Amino acid sequence: MRSKLVGLFLLLLFPVLSISQSKDSLISNYNLKEVEIVSTYFTDKKTNSSQEISVLNLSTFGNKAFQTTADYIEKSGKLFIQKSQQGGGSPIIRGFEASRILLKLDGVRLNNLIYRAGHLQNIISVDASLLEQISIFNGASSTYFGSDALGGAIVMQTIRPKLKNDSVASFSGKTTSRYATVNTEKAISFELNYASTNWASLTLFSSNSFSDLKMGKRKNNNNPIFGLRESYIETIQGVDQMVSNSNPFLQVASGYNQYSILQKFVFVQQNKLTHNFNFQYSNSSNIPRYDRLTDTNNNGTLRNAEWYYGPQKRVFASYNVDRENLFKNTNFNSQITYQNTEESRHNRRFGNYNLQNRIEKVDALNLTLDLRTTFKNFLLFYGVESNYDNLKSTAFSNNINTNENKPIDTRYPNGKNYTTRNEIYMSATNRNPAKFNWNLGSRFGFATLKSTIADDSFFPLPFDLIEQKNTTYSFSGGFVYKTSSQFALVGNLSSGFRVPNIDDLSKIFESGNGTLIVPNIDLKPEKTITTDFGIRTNFKNIQIEQTYFYTRLYDAIVTDFFTYNSQSTILYNGVVSTVVANQNKGKAFITGISSKLSYKITSQWQLDGTFTYTKGQRDENETRKPLDHIAPFYGRIGLQFQNKFITTTAYLLFNGEKDLKDYSDSGEDNLQYAPENGTPSWTTYNITNTLFLTKKIALDFGIENILDINYRTFASGINAPGRNFYSTLHFRF
Repeated sequence: MRSKLVGLFLLLLFPVLSISQSKDSLISNYNLKEVEIVSTYFTDKKTNSSQEISVLNLSTFGNKAFQTTADYIEKSGKLFIQKSQQGGGSPIIRGFEASRILLKLDGVRLNNLIYRAGHLQNIISVDASLLEQISIFNGASSTYFGSDALGGAIVMQTIRPKLKNDSVASFSGKTTSRYATVNTEKAISFELNYASTNWASLTLFSSNSFSDLKMGKRKNNNNPIFGLRESYIETIQGVDQMVSNSNPFLQVASGYNQYSILQKFVFVQQNKLTHNFNFQYSNSSNIPRYDRLTDTNNNGTLRNAEWYYGPQKRVFASYNVDRENLFKNTNFNSQITYQNTEESRHNRRFGNYNLQNRIEKVDALNLTLDLRTTFKNFLLFYGVESNYDNLKSTAFSNNINTNENKPIDTRYPNGKNYTTRNEIYMSATNRNPAKFNWNLGSRFGFATLKSTIADDSFFPLPFDLIEQKNTTYSFSGGFVYKTSSQFALVGNLSSGFRVPNIDDLSKIFESGNGTLIVPNIDLKPEKTITTDFGIRTNFKNIQIEQTYFYTRLYDAIVTDFFTYNSQSTILYNGVVSTVVANQNKGKAFITGISSKLSYKITSQWQLDGTFTYTKGQRDENETRKPLDHIAPFYGRIGLQFQNKFITTTAYLLFNGEKDLKDYSDSGEDNLQYAPENGTPSWTTYNITNTLFLTKKIALDFGIENILDINYRTFASGINAPGRNFYSTLHFRF
């Protein structure tokens, strides 16, 4: 207890001893003030929404106290992030993760037909340097955004071109360079905006290089040091060999590189018609799957010589047109988008020199038509959305010594694979409410899925076609009742749905622990109903937001024991494997509380805090068992000092413990990567600074995990970073 009090005392002193961050620093971006939410579905004030929404602003000059988008979200204290490797990050919203939450970028869903339900690291493909805002919608959001938003949505908005005006010159831009010690991070970005009166161009390039990640070296309270990398595998003259690690605190085989390009054009016609062109490309090096590289056999030897994701390529191209007053009091927005995504998995066992390569290429088309009509007493949002996803799955093995190639079984059916979703939606909210704000909405749609098996020689099946058709629907309703200018009661009721995709329904997959996943054509959509109740206070110097939530999950998709041709085990790839399949296993509930505080102590000092507690259980055979993906309680407390020249934020991140009895028996909580007695609680102390050298030059610097604590977050397969010194130089022109 004494050490914690000393740590808190030091935390409070740090702003006095250090210098700066940005004018709207990492902390002040998270307060409860009148923030505008940007989305193609709507643009509105946060305080008018009955749903719990967190808005994170990344556009502030000098704000680069983070490495990736996942890191930024985690350091906000708003969400919990799981990691299987350094190059990734899987956000959890109220106990929902991966394909059960929706990722949207510039109004377009990133979730595609192979987004899996376990732990999904794909948010890494969106470089934070490209973003200006992230909005986190907590709770079922399918009425707004469609399938997959069971637990919520993360809506990301990239930087937008600026037209010429009194404050924007013809040419403007920014360069940023960053270095960090914990993984020898070297990052650069360049942004150029050309502006005229009615058209503008924005070009942005970023490059990031991360070496192997160092973990903390000091004990986390009385817990033993965990996760040391004692050895790793090297292939020397064509032979796999176990090599002793000279620095066990260095997580060998966790580094990667990444770069991104963004190009936008905007053109405004005199008839109030606005055209937007948006092109994005991102790519990476191979990204090692660190958790699998630390798996061991019964005799203690490492199991895998290689396990990595191939370069994660993402192409994004969209054309968007806006028209004000298309007809009386109605604004119109339409967007057509094409995405091409390539991801691959490459692995081979220790001593086996045949590298298995499985490649997935996804093409996705999206069309949306959104309208907003203003009536005397309310606003009406309505529109249609259509999505088409197509997948090509291939696989082969390559002998690393002889270069001999052989075909192997694909992860997904090797024929044609596609899904479609066509939906209509409508939502209404009252206009300029004085005391009582209400909203109502609904969405209806139809979804199809089709997979064909062109070659079943590796695994004969009694069918060569997997096909589904589903009718979908959702609703939402809520209110904000302002009893006074300082106090409001908030209530919200909403439903969510997730239609099974190719990953749920069609894959044949050896999971690595002696089990084989096979298709289950009787799988049905998952559904949730969520209710929120909360209070919001907004006094002169303090804002508090307190939300209680309760979610019922119906027809939950769970991987469980199954039979194939009346057999519970199958010989697959030379291994006797237990047969499992995705199944709708009854009901579950998730409940918890979320708290946010922002207290402006003086004109220069501000205190902020967040806290989230979640509990989830599933009903099975008249008993209740822990639900997977339920993070322990977590949050953030920060103190900020700010004046004209400097901003300093000292903050702590904290997580509660996760006892063994609270782990799910599904395997998704990755107990095999946790300490012996479960995940212990942890706290890190951190400080971020920005010094404004001139109006155009800013310097970020700081220290993260100051005490160099050794810890691993719940369900993760890699240790968290140790003590990290970083600096970032910004130049604006």
